[in-house]
Amino acid sequence: MQRRQSSKTPKQPLQVHYKNQADLSAWRKGGIIHPEKSVQNDQSPNDQRNDSKQNSLEQALGYFEKVQDRVSLKDNVLQKHLTAVESIAIQRGLPPEGFDILLNVALSGKLADAVNTRLLKSLIPASVIPETSVVSSVSWLCVSKCSGNIQLLFLRWLITMFDFIDHKEKLYALYGFFFSFLQDEKMCPYVCHLLYLLTRKESVKPFRIRRLLDLQAKMGMQSHLQALLSLYKLFCPDLVTITLPGKMKAYFKSSEGPWKAAIIRLRRRNQENFPLSQPLFLGTARPQSRKRKWNTQLIIPASSTNKNNLEDNREKNCVLYSANECFPVEQLQTFSQLLQNIHHLEFPSQMGSVLTNPLLLHYMNCIKDESIYLRLYYWMGRTLQEECTWCVADNKQYEELFKDFLETVYNTECFLQEGFLSCEEFLYKSLPLWDGFCCRSQILRLLSWIPVSSFSEMKSHLYDPLAQLFFTSSLYFKCSVLESLKELLQNWLNWHVIHLDSEPDSQVHRLNTTLSGLVNAVAELIHFVGWISTVALRLESNPTFLLYFILNFYETVCDMYLRYNLPLLIMPPAGVFYPALLSMDSVSLNQLCYIMYRYRTNLVAAKENDLSKKKILQFKFSSHTYQEYNQYIIAMVGCLWTSSAFQKDIHPQGLRIDDELLKKTSVQEFKTSFNIVYHPAMMGHAVVFLQQVCPDDTTFNFSLIKGKKWNWYLEYLYAQGLKGLKVFIESSINRVSQGSHSKAGNVEV
Repeated sequence: MQRRQSSKTPKQPLQVHYKNQADLSAWRKGGIIHPEKSVQNDQSPNDQRNDSKQNSLEQALGYFEKVQDRVSLKDNVLQKHLTAVESIAIQRGLPPEGFDILLNVALSGKLADAVNTRLLKSLIPASVIPETSVVSSVSWLCVSKCSGNIQLLFLRWLITMFDFIDHKEKLYALYGFFFSFLQDEKMCPYVCHLLYLLTRKESVKPFRIRRLLDLQAKMGMQSHLQALLSLYKLFCPDLVTITLPGKMKAYFKSSEGPWKAAIIRLRRRNQENFPLSQPLFLGTARPQSRKRKWNTQLIIPASSTNKNNLEDNREKNCVLYSANECFPVEQLQTFSQLLQNIHHLEFPSQMGSVLTNPLLLHYMNCIKDESIYLRLYYWMGRTLQEECTWCVADNKQYEELFKDFLETVYNTECFLQEGFLSCEEFLYKSLPLWDGFCCRSQILRLLSWIPVSSFSEMKSHLYDPLAQLFFTSSLYFKCSVLESLKELLQNWLNWHVIHLDSEPDSQVHRLNTTLSGLVNAVAELIHFVGWISTVALRLESNPTFLLYFILNFYETVCDMYLRYNLPLLIMPPAGVFYPALLSMDSVSLNQLCYIMYRYRTNLVAAKENDLSKKKILQFKFSSHTYQEYNQYIIAMVGCLWTSSAFQKDIHPQGLRIDDELLKKTSVQEFKTSFNIVYHPAMMGHAVVFLQQVCPDDTTFNFSLIKGKKWNWYLEYLYAQGLKGLKVFIESSINRVSQGSHSKAGNVEV
């Protein structure tokens, strides 16, 4: 196949002439050299090095453009220009003008495979790759001028650099051409990967489905074929009738090995100099994003053909597109455009661009297109697996970049109010290897969006590795884990409320989780938190800081029936209840009082509903729940009000102690040690109250708090913000009259 010069990109900018120096110098750091500055004698050494590299690149491109016959590998000129291209590509990346020349010479077969391999590995863009260069290079695959290994390397390069290509329209037109290469067994995995990126609904044809099924019958259940068939099935479920796996760990092998490290180094070095398309946010300015390897996928590159016509097309963007047209993603700027063209919008091939575009995220929420989730599942799963800084040894230096990416994933999950399956798989796989320090904040927040799963799966993949880290880490880490698990519980409960009305048959979205499955999963999560909380309080000697996070979790648990309409209530274990009851801090005691008040409200509502039989419940609370609640209430009232906890507490792990043993402690008035006056958490309030009521009494005689002063003391406590104590006393303690209460006060205090 003869090379047609007329069909290529104009070569003028690539010739070594003075007038074209600015074309390549625009690529280098520092911008275009102005003529008046270039004649100055005081040019800095840095500028001189830049000029030298620019000249060497221009000379190398001119050499490779003119080479016609095979050149010996030992040729000094060849080695000189090859080394120049490699060094500049690694240091700065290549300008767009250079790709047409280097791709054509590498695929034309003019040079040895060793040289072609080095050239392809040097094709690292500084900004974007022109689509015309890619299309012209693909034509060389028709004439088989290059070897099979070079063709494979080119496909790997094309897959890796897919998101750097400025345009995709002509590549979409080559879909059938790439599809024809599926017959080559060595190229088939990479061709499937490329087709996966290029597939649109109009790409799915019956003859292509038949071809894939024939290949699967011939080769067996290959992951790359299943990936393409799964995408076809999502677009046209009536054409693909076979059963395919719901999800896989990895559809494709990584293709970016030779270019990965160079791209990351390049992006980090030049992170302030790459052009970005205008960020797409709903009426708010957005800080410029850091340039990281995956951030090239998080930004939708502006099409070169649209740059000059952007102003002309601005009015057209608000016009409804016909049924046969697709609205260009690059032109999507406002929410009104999204609403007007929501049925004509085509998602970008670079799925990472979705994560930072709220308009596209709104589209995902409105249009439940499984093909989008499948693409995102593959892309995100592969990126998380390959960039994990503690799973891949070479990635440790990129920890900050990985943190940024995890932060972006978490923000997207919060926007969608749904966790990603690929993120769940990543956490399950990486938690056993995690040290608890790297990306701690991001990992713990991602844990809060894990979808509901069976207990056996969560126990082995989440609870067990998390418990090992929990018990051996600092107090701060323990509190962070408890906060994350509380968010996980709330997300599960919120999801249940959202889907309760939309799924009357109790079947919930893609996980096929029944109400019983959700109840079991929530119960196991609560039991797990209760267990680790009990152990942590013993390990850390009951610190108030830790107790605060534990009680925060149970503030959600105690209201599950009424607030979230989930037929489940689980009392906190004794190892949590009694440390909170005997806490030295009034905040913890107040929290516990509020929690017990909400438990009572939920249990009473459930009992009344059960007795009235207005609604037949699939689940009924166990009698053990009511029994345990009553035991806790007896202990609390005995401590805080009737001063009889040591005598009446009937819980197996409670405070019941024989009087003879209590007398041996030599504590006077031991019966009143934990009422609302003498309780260690309340004694400070009692002291301040006595100073206000009896300013002349310096003995702090707590026995003075009785009668009317008892009522005044209660009002004082309520005024201090102890609302939990207030609602607990009003709901769980019978105060028949002021007189009877005053009498009780005289006796108890």
